Amino acid sequence: MTTSSRRRDAVANRQALLASAAELLRQDPQASIDAIATAAGLTRRAVYGHFPSREALISELLERGAAKIASSVEGIRHDDPAVQIALLMSGVWRAVTDVKLVVQMVVRGPLDSTVSETIEPVRRVLLDAVERGHASGSLRRDQDPELTALLIERTLLGMLDVVVARELDDVEAQRILAATALGTAGLDWRAARDTVAALETYSPQNPVNGEAS
Repeated sequence: MTTSSRRRDAVANRQALLASAAELLRQDPQASIDAIATAAGLTRRAVYGHFPSREALISELLERGAAKIASSVEGIRHDDPAVQIALLMSGVWRAVTDVKLVVQMVVRGPLDSTVSETIEPVRRVLLDAVERGHASGSLRRDQDPELTALLIERTLLGMLDVVVARELDDVEAQRILAATALGTAGLDWRAARDTVAALETYSPQNPVNGEAS
């Protein structure tokens, strides 16, 4: 076997391990290294050839998942802060459907620091919307915008855990997440409902009300 062939095999094995780990850990967060190796068609020794520990394997999965979530907010910007928040929630959900492990580990486990820096773009987009809504009076003004954004983030994590566990369909999950975030931001349930409904006509080329960039 040539060196290039061995490298290709190593890359393929690593990807197989990550894919198997993601699938098993979605079903059972306590899945063992042996179970992951078996699912990938490899040996326990092969796993440790790629990852020094189970924690290192999980850490890479979390980093990859968090990066996907962060990339989901690229280009999300709207003149209406409430619409921006709703779009952010929808974008996060679309990414999360493929990386539910990240949600479960961040909410339930001790590895949230692993993804904190990676998902910083999500926090920036959220805080931008909250600050603009605070300044204009369209969102709540009874507390500091940074606190509001933090409450939305923490509420979102809890809600994500719930909608993942209940296996809600994509439309319902996005509606619930967006409406809950908007409620935390200060909108009443009717205004939140109408904002979420308006997203059905949104696209980057056909914004709901304002400009996305």
